[in-house]
Amino acid sequence: MNILLLKITLMPSVMALITLAIRKWGNKIGGLIGSMPWIAGPILLFFIMEQGKEFGIRSIQGVMTGILALIAFCFSYSVFSRKWSWLPALLVAYAAYTGTALLFYYLQLNLYLSYALVMGAILVALRFFPKPGTEPFQVRRLPFDIPIRMVITTLFVLVITGLARVLGPNWSGILTPFPIQTSILAIFSHSLQGSNAAITALRGLVMGLLGFTTFLFLQAFLLGEFSVAAAFGLAFIVNILINLIASRIW
Repeated sequence: MNILLLKITLMPSVMALITLAIRKWGNKIGGLIGSMPWIAGPILLFFIMEQGKEFGIRSIQGVMTGILALIAFCFSYSVFSRKWSWLPALLVAYAAYTGTALLFYYLQLNLYLSYALVMGAILVALRFFPKPGTEPFQVRRLPFDIPIRMVITTLFVLVITGLARVLGPNWSGILTPFPIQTSILAIFSHSLQGSNAAITALRGLVMGLLGFTTFLFLQAFLLGEFSVAAAFGLAFIVNILINLIASRIW
């Protein structure tokens, strides 16, 4: 009951803060902030609290596969958002996510190779990411958009962590970076501000995956040597440093 209470209080609060950050600092910085492990970190924490440290560590390999699929989602959505409305672009992006996840699940790459592949994929995606146009964003907001985001995010976390024992560590890890928060970011940016806003936000998110991926990769080693708080804290500092460097370069 205490863990359930933590889930239904922590996750909506995190989603609300991310949304407010995007509003304050814009789509690029908002995407970069949104890419940090605000959702995946707590999900991994809940895995550990409910299934044990070993389960959490074993899920990291699946997380790497999930991040590759997330890159495919962001890139696909950005490409198709230029010509299509949010719904067909979202469906194509989900298809890209699913196909990528299944492909690399069956390839069964080891953790080191998966990490290298993810980091390389991020750099390639940034190199070829669609460029937003020069026209200004149309700033519009839906009523109750923050509560909607909060509810969807919380339900997703409850489902993934609730099914963890059935799914096992690999598929639980793959679904951890499932683009629920990313979908919300893309849909709201696209429908309210246009494709340029969605492309800018998703590019910022992909940029932030350099730190996000490293944060999760480090957990495979830090969790075995340190407490959960220390492992998360050390990796989070590394995540922030990488994001700061990435924001200066790109």
